[in-house]
Amino acid sequence: MKIRPSRIAGAAAVTMAASGMVATALVAAPDTTATAGTAGAGTSTPDVGTLSAELAGQLGSRTAGSYLDQATRKLTVTVTDDKAAQAVRAAGAVPKVVTRSGSDLERVMGALKRDATVPGTAWAVDPAANQVVLTMDSTVKGAELKKVKAAAAKHGAAIRTDRVAGKFRPFTAGGDPIFTGGSRCSLGFNVTDGTDFFFLTAGHCTEAGSTWTDESGATLGDTTGSSFPGDDYGIVQYSSTPEDSEGGVTGENGFVDITEAADPAVGQSVIRSGSTTGVHTGEVTALDQTVNYAEGTVSGLIQTTVCAEPGDSGGSLFDGSTALGLTSGGSGDCSSGGVTFFQPVTEALSAHGVEIY
Repeated sequence: MKIRPSRIAGAAAVTMAASGMVATALVAAPDTTATAGTAGAGTSTPDVGTLSAELAGQLGSRTAGSYLDQATRKLTVTVTDDKAAQAVRAAGAVPKVVTRSGSDLERVMGALKRDATVPGTAWAVDPAANQVVLTMDSTVKGAELKKVKAAAAKHGAAIRTDRVAGKFRPFTAGGDPIFTGGSRCSLGFNVTDGTDFFFLTAGHCTEAGSTWTDESGATLGDTTGSSFPGDDYGIVQYSSTPEDSEGGVTGENGFVDITEAADPAVGQSVIRSGSTTGVHTGEVTALDQTVNYAEGTVSGLIQTTVCAEPGDSGGSLFDGSTALGLTSGGSGDCSSGGVTFFQPVTEALSAHGVEIY
């Protein structure tokens, strides 16, 4: 997808005054010093993500997830029986027999939703370990920490707990280009429904206002859809036909053309571009992540090792020419490292009937 540098330059941060939160968003032209095929873009990983999703649909509860093996760079798919293993081999992936099925781990996560939903907690399946990983930030303490630990203990080895420094929060607060009310945010990807043109950003950004302007004060368009919490995506319709007709992200070396969207695989190398911290690379560590922000629970997120900071919200997660996600939030920073969560872009595209162009 392309961003129109003539209309929006840089990225932006959004201050969520209405909800009492400061979240950062990144705007239209995320910097991508890395271009398609550079380190961090992965090797044929969009195809791996597609295969992973197809096998998940085919196997159902007989798989508990898949991941890209870091040694072999091959897709490894967990299975619970020989027939499922045969299907995985036939598709060109590597089967790994595990003891806990997808249904088993879904029940564990359902119990956590019931017993451990407190701000500062997050959970997702680690397919390589065949466990649910329950993560707590530094704000979970006292009675709430005791409650969460007791909930985890009920499930024995099916749950692994982890602590991270800092606080899980939407990344909003500093950047540059797109504005609504008193807030600033970052544009993620440009999209179209075949007739009209739009851009996607984080939902916690579009919750802050309706009419969007660029740095000069010129009107860009109006919010036509927003979902936060629950999900974290929003869509803004341009008020006029964009001057360019392509979709991409702008980097130090010029446009990186984004031509498609897909879901990633665990272990996939990815690139994030943001208005505050620029371009950073990392790896997908979990899918279908549930995060309990102070502002509400968001589910179905992508967890990564890519760092981000306030001002990076709404910005692009991609691999080569493939759009993957929109920056939601996380903990830590780009000095000490951290965990960052992304809204899958495919869900936003489907919800609004648009596509990358």
